[in-house]
Amino acid sequence: MTKPSERHVPVLFNEAIDFLRVRPGGAYADCTLGLAGHAEGIVRLLGPAGRLIGFDRDPEALALAKARLDGICGALGSQAPQVTLIGEAFSSIGRHIEPGSLDGLLADFGVSSMQLDEAQRGFSFQADGPLDMRMDARQGLTAAQVVNEASERELADLVYEYGEERRSRTVARAIVRGRPVTTTGQLARIVASAVPPMKKGRGAPQIHPATRTFQALRIYVNRELDEIRALLEAAPRLLKPSARLVVISFHSLEDRIAKDSLREGARQGIWKVLTKKPVTAGEQEIERNPRSRSAKLRAAERQ
Repeated sequence: MTKPSERHVPVLFNEAIDFLRVRPGGAYADCTLGLAGHAEGIVRLLGPAGRLIGFDRDPEALALAKARLDGICGALGSQAPQVTLIGEAFSSIGRHIEPGSLDGLLADFGVSSMQLDEAQRGFSFQADGPLDMRMDARQGLTAAQVVNEASERELADLVYEYGEERRSRTVARAIVRGRPVTTTGQLARIVASAVPPMKKGRGAPQIHPATRTFQALRIYVNRELDEIRALLEAAPRLLKPSARLVVISFHSLEDRIAKDSLREGARQGIWKVLTKKPVTAGEQEIERNPRSRSAKLRAAERQ
């Protein structure tokens, strides 16, 4: 059986490492450790005087990342850097890292392949599973609670705001009529019965009609946009002058927050933006890893 770390493919790997400009002996934070795909690349470049601090609020992902990085450091022997892993949301970064101590900070805001592929996590409608969607199962609110307890108007507003779903009222009405909703498959069927499939453009494959509803619920349950704002607000205090910030987004809400934050920081003299337009995956990467199609990388240097 393929291990999760073996099937996980970090998106825009070379671009992220290049923009991060990893230097031997430096201190770097990977704020979205996942299965340590990007982190492995950083660790291999740091040398014995370097340090990596990794964050992930998903205990399962953190354990798998630790095993992977322990193996890499073991193979590197005396040339291995110091690795510290923290099982918390990346919004807590300011409590764990000294101001002005980082040479680089990386954040990949996408859901990991492991989370999407494991039905019991409830992130995807590709396989039926419990309607959960929590990145940290220790937190209280599940997607099932939101779907079954929110009012029709609250659901419509949520799906519109976080999923950018124009047919949010129709979706919310169908969900309320279909309650109780307990599984991902049930929710996907309810939404699909209410709205038609979407197309991204000429020649593009159809998008499942529940895609935006699932996105909205996941963002809401995990407070993802608040997390991103908190990280981007903290980043300038934690980075040394000339240090690099690299962020990878997977949908327009995330990318808009990153773009606006860097643009405002540049206006204030905090950032030198290195990517006038977001960097996207090439055809070869998209062919190898279709999930990279929607990835957008932005990078900036601390002034």
